[in-house]
Amino acid sequence: MTSHKTPQTMKPATAAKKLNVYLEATPAEFQEGVVSRDELNALQTDPPEWLRELRRNGPHPRPVVAARLGVSNSGLARGGITEALTTEQIEALKAENPDWLQHERATQAEVRKEAARIKNKSREDSGS
Repeated sequence: MTSHKTPQTMKPATAAKKLNVYLEATPAEFQEGVVSRDELNALQTDPPEWLRELRRNGPHPRPVVAARLGVSNSGLARGGITEALTTEQIEALKAENPDWLQHERATQAEVRKEAARIKNKSREDSGS
């Protein structure tokens, strides 16, 4: 007997997360179907125009917005940003540089600095 392997598939929400795009902004056929591992790889390797456009101009999902602003997801929430933003909106926020954004960027910088310090310390401890 030969066994036929069924292709591994994922929900559109999972695929959108892996592609770093906002699901609600994807085409209807993407949102309504399932995505195989091969299809996901093809989208990543040779993105169609709609995917390139979404990555370039958005709207972007919260993790992408947070990364582009240099803050955490929690920092976005504290700043009152709960929706997906376009690249234009992100750039406008950067230009405006409100107090909450300055504060959250400083907090994020401290978190990164502390993480690096701990990593270096553990490296030193294991090396001696």
